[in-house]
Amino acid sequence: MQRQRGVTLIELVVSITIVAIAVGGVLGAISAIASRSADAMVQQQAISIAQAYLDEILQRWVVDPNGAAPNTGRGSWDTVDQYNGLTDVGAHDQYGNAIAPLAGYTVTVAVAPSSGLGGIGSAAARRIDVTVTHAPGVTVVLSGYRTNY
Repeated sequence: MQRQRGVTLIELVVSITIVAIAVGGVLGAISAIASRSADAMVQQQAISIAQAYLDEILQRWVVDPNGAAPNTGRGSWDTVDQYNGLTDVGAHDQYGNAIAPLAGYTVTVAVAPSSGLGGIGSAAARRIDVTVTHAPGVTVVLSGYRTNY
């Protein structure tokens, strides 16, 4: 009697199960990597937005040398304090115009008097906190100080 060569049904089911588990693990790892690949870009974009807002604010006066100027929008703001409470849903340029590709970011600004900066009084110094958020879970906070000197 001759022996037949081949695999039994049980061996075939076991091998298919092992291959399916291996492929599932590899695809799960690839999926996790792909979903996080944009996180670094979103984080860097949020940092760039926060830096642009902070740079804009740091160019303004702490005490307005010209007196009170008319408040006709962000493009006319000339003091740091005018930015306090600013909330932009979607990033905007310095004139308040929306930047469409950055619509997923939210920017908030907080300005507060600051003391303890080497003897500079709180009337002449401000702490500026710019917070940029993007779903899901990206939050960047940049802070800076502006003095009247």
